[in-house]
Amino acid sequence: MDECLHIDTGAAPSITVEQPALNGTPAPATALEVLRALEGAGLEAWIVGGWVRDALRGAPCHDVDICCSGTWQQSEAALKAEGFKVVRSGIKFGGITAVRGEERIEVTSYRFDGFYTDGRHPESVRLAQRVEDDLARRDFTVNAMAWHPTRGLLDVYDGAEDLRRRMIRAVGEPRRRFEEDALRMLRAVRFACRLDFVVEPQTASALASCAPLLDAVARERVGWELDGILATGHAGDALLRYPDIMCAAIPELGPCRGFDQRSRYHAFDVYDHIARVLTVAGELSLSSVDGAGPEAAPSPSLMWAALLHDIAKPACFTLDDRGCGHFYGHPERGAEQAREIMHRLACPSEVMRDACLLIRYHDRPMSAERSDLLRVMGLFAGSGLDTPRLMNELFDIKRADTLGKAPSCFYYVKDIERMREMVRELLANNEAYSVGTLALSGADLIAAGVAPGPRIGALLRRALDATVDGLVPNKRDDLLAYLDV
Repeated sequence: MDECLHIDTGAAPSITVEQPALNGTPAPATALEVLRALEGAGLEAWIVGGWVRDALRGAPCHDVDICCSGTWQQSEAALKAEGFKVVRSGIKFGGITAVRGEERIEVTSYRFDGFYTDGRHPESVRLAQRVEDDLARRDFTVNAMAWHPTRGLLDVYDGAEDLRRRMIRAVGEPRRRFEEDALRMLRAVRFACRLDFVVEPQTASALASCAPLLDAVARERVGWELDGILATGHAGDALLRYPDIMCAAIPELGPCRGFDQRSRYHAFDVYDHIARVLTVAGELSLSSVDGAGPEAAPSPSLMWAALLHDIAKPACFTLDDRGCGHFYGHPERGAEQAREIMHRLACPSEVMRDACLLIRYHDRPMSAERSDLLRVMGLFAGSGLDTPRLMNELFDIKRADTLGKAPSCFYYVKDIERMREMVRELLANNEAYSVGTLALSGADLIAAGVAPGPRIGALLRRALDATVDGLVPNKRDDLLAYLDV
């Protein structure tokens, strides 16, 4: 690892090292060309942010950001002189984008941020002369480091040590950072989940006390950060460790905290149960057996469904005459409430549709019987729906839901996995579970002499019921013979 040292010598040094690297990670050639162009014009420039953080972690690095001592106009002139295309992507905040081929490098001027009147963006920015001033305005220490292939690593706030300690810590006074930009609170949680770090105690305390500030942030931005948290597969940790900020992001989670389910089937309150279901769902979605593999992101529909599957339980709670709790209708009401929440957070319509389907049917009783499984598959069939994927996710959420209950319920996992395997066999055997998967079509019926009209649909539904019930194979001639048309 390079020395954490920066000596300002006035003139910018030339870059002569062949393929310089940070912690064994080579600097991208295009980023080095941008540095050469800027410093060839007498400016000072550094690689900053996520690339530096990930290189120090030995993790794959992607986008490269550079900060520079010049104005955006000076940076633009220097880059154009070396043949770069320049996009004025954020000149209000001193930012441009250098483009060469398919590669894009963000270049931003050193700056001081003015007052944050909207809790999200500075009202104004001022040009700074020193890179240290620019690093001081950043959110977390692990993102407040700069690196240069000649000058080495500049780490004013011990970000490298926080990486070693696996800790997310605010730069400077945490409350001030969050008052400047309330979305940083969710970013802290997202980074902690993504990197499998913890939030430093003082920063975590500020998360709790500043959580109400999140109300000022646009809901679509909150939704984007929540989606990022869910995509890590560790959102269950986020709920358990940082409940105040998670409930500020989704206020409907608040009534779930501490809500005693009064049920022998549940060892946890509603909120803690949701957290545990999220944890198991994340593990299942990333597993090589049930999901896409550890390198892929978890299914968004599964993770949103896990987060919101019991959101309506407090509103549906009743006690019987023995003092036992029940939540009749909570899946259906939960699907409606989830749709409202996800629409508010600007979730993609397909993710919202699929998640609400999973929520609606997550508690439906199922048996390892061919006809019952085919009927459930029919619930997840229709235009645009990926039935095999959704059935797999239904079993994932059922398994996660089971493992989030009392240990006496764990036996049901074997039944779930047996049903999962049966569904795979039904799909492989081309069994019909919807009119669209029948080996018989409306055109076949018309060719057999049936007049076009409502009777076509009625006959297809009758054929589907018959093959689902095992009365006739899903074969065209057999179905026509059964219908006797």
